Amino acid sequence: MVSAQNAIVDSAHDLAIDLTDVHKTYGRKIRALQGVTLQVHAGEIFGLLGPNGAGKSTLVKIMMTIVRPDTAKGTVLNRGVGDPVALARIGYLPEHHRFPTYLTGRQVVEFSGAMSKVDRPTRKKRASELLDRVGMGGWKDRPLGSYSKGMRQRVGLAAALVNDPQLVVLDEPTDGVDPVGRREIRDLLIGIRDEGRTVLLNSHLLSEIENVCSRVAILVQGRLVAQGTIDELTSSSRRYEIVVEGSAPSWCAESASVRMIPAGQMLSAGIPGESCRLVFLGLDALGAQPILDRLRSEQRTVIAVQTVRESLEDLFMRAVTDPTTGLIYRPGAAT
Repeated sequence: MVSAQNAIVDSAHDLAIDLTDVHKTYGRKIRALQGVTLQVHAGEIFGLLGPNGAGKSTLVKIMMTIVRPDTAKGTVLNRGVGDPVALARIGYLPEHHRFPTYLTGRQVVEFSGAMSKVDRPTRKKRASELLDRVGMGGWKDRPLGSYSKGMRQRVGLAAALVNDPQLVVLDEPTDGVDPVGRREIRDLLIGIRDEGRTVLLNSHLLSEIENVCSRVAILVQGRLVAQGTIDELTSSSRRYEIVVEGSAPSWCAESASVRMIPAGQMLSAGIPGESCRLVFLGLDALGAQPILDRLRSEQRTVIAVQTVRESLEDLFMRAVTDPTTGLIYRPGAAT
């Protein structure tokens, strides 16, 4: 299958998704989305993260016109939200997709192509190619009732690609897929990106997001609390580690030691009597100078002072734990 045709986003510098001030309230009390602004660059894999009930699926459904927002400004594929031309260029895998179990994988993909107005010869050809691509070639003519959940997810992914989309929106695509299958889907997503397509990936599997996504956004309680590359989002919470030969001095575990770093905060000091690794949060390694001076005054041997990269899980937990102070928004970040 070749790269997306009839592109309506021409440059990698364009925004495939540019949404501003998206609000959605269910009933009178449930504020699913509260002023969300989201920017996804063309040609990237973008990860949308958040705990259950954060509003991720609601935001995706608004883009797909399944849910009507209270207010929403912006564009999808350079056209207004819900524009038929843009919708025809989007491939969508919902979180819970349902097809009759008597249909075969081939029939499901061909049906999806028909719904997207793909002509019959083309959709039959693409269905066979895509099922081979997602690892379902040997099962394409068997009924869905004989498939595992992971196999159905693969068929759903093939169905999302049958219209040769420019933007692919995937809601939990690896749900129910075993580790080998997740690796294969990850490789497939990278291949989709390399064809010039944009992928919006909604997933709760942080490791999958970290492995494939150029940038991420985190939704908490209907608000966007972080958006940017992982490196950008973790730069303000950089951790440094001091490795000291021998056991940790007792004063490292005292609360007073926190005050020794004006520009940071001691996070971990090891356990006295065991190997000593001092971890602190700070803007730069110079913030550890008071601790280094004290260690040297006690004739301790400092083996290393090194950066400890914050993981996506650390970032996620930090944003979810305190979303009011965790706002890190970088809409102009480069892919």
